[in-house]
Amino acid sequence: MKRILSLFKNVRPGSDLTHFQLPALFNLPKSTLQIYGEQVYSTSTDLLSMCNKGKSPVDRLTSVVAWYISTKRPTIFGVVPYNPILGETHHVSKGNLNVLLEQVSHHPPVTALHATDEKENIEIICCQYHIAKFYGATVEGHIHGKRRLKLHNHGETYEMNSPDFSIRFLPVPGNNWVGNVNIKCLETGLVAELSFTTQSFLGFRGNRRAVKGKIIDSSSRKILCEINGHWDSTVAVKNTINGEERVILDAREVISGLQTPIVKDSKSVWPTESAIVWGQVNQAIMNKEWEKAVKAKKFVEERQREILRERASKGETWVPKHFSLSHTKEGDWDCFPVQKLVPPSPIVS
Repeated sequence: MKRILSLFKNVRPGSDLTHFQLPALFNLPKSTLQIYGEQVYSTSTDLLSMCNKGKSPVDRLTSVVAWYISTKRPTIFGVVPYNPILGETHHVSKGNLNVLLEQVSHHPPVTALHATDEKENIEIICCQYHIAKFYGATVEGHIHGKRRLKLHNHGETYEMNSPDFSIRFLPVPGNNWVGNVNIKCLETGLVAELSFTTQSFLGFRGNRRAVKGKIIDSSSRKILCEINGHWDSTVAVKNTINGEERVILDAREVISGLQTPIVKDSKSVWPTESAIVWGQVNQAIMNKEWEKAVKAKKFVEERQREILRERASKGETWVPKHFSLSHTKEGDWDCFPVQKLVPPSPIVS
């Protein structure tokens, strides 16, 4: 804790930490792209395909809610993933699901994700970026961007936002998801309103890692279902019409027995793949060779800056390979996949 707090001794409360460089000692041996990708493909329970199987719009939205909450994972306090370099990619397949991420902007750090399951006819498109700020006893990560889940068999698109990610140093260290989320089906008018909450500053009030909410018909504002539980354990839904209640998510089951992705064909892995970009840093961290880790990380970051300077001197504009982008003067970003389907990856989970 003393080492962590020492990093912020010269940082004023309210400062933007988006490009704050941490020593390798405080890094997970993973890129942020891998963390985002794992939320989609790293599961023991196929909740995504369950979204397709609901017989009614309410059933399908309930399954989408369960899948969405399952993507909010517990994290290790005191360590964070690397900030991806521009053009870095992460490409993994799990069964019929193919997932591709690309870092499409460095300032601000914007990540695009495209995932397709051709068998289930499901598609996910996300464009997100975070703004981290230091508030003395906490660091708050405000996550912005657009996220869409498309169930093509039903002609339904679900749009959703993200809660904030909070890192608390005092009085009790810990990480949590906090904030309000809306999951809206554009075609049916059904909306799930979720609230991720935590304990008060001193821990006397509130529930740690709690999530609660409701599914409503936006046209009538009628409450159809109530949602209650904890995102790191179980979440249940109660039908307000007949009173039936059932568990829709067992988070521990979802992340139990997970395996590290395996490279099936190393020659086909792109040189921009996260595991290659940060390979030497990863190995040094896992071996606890901190001096090597610091040097390897500095090499990656300095090389990135050198490429950016060269590009600027030539008047070149970098263009993402797998996505097209749009952004407004207000700072809103959106992405559009270049390909209709994500191809299978030589890395499988």
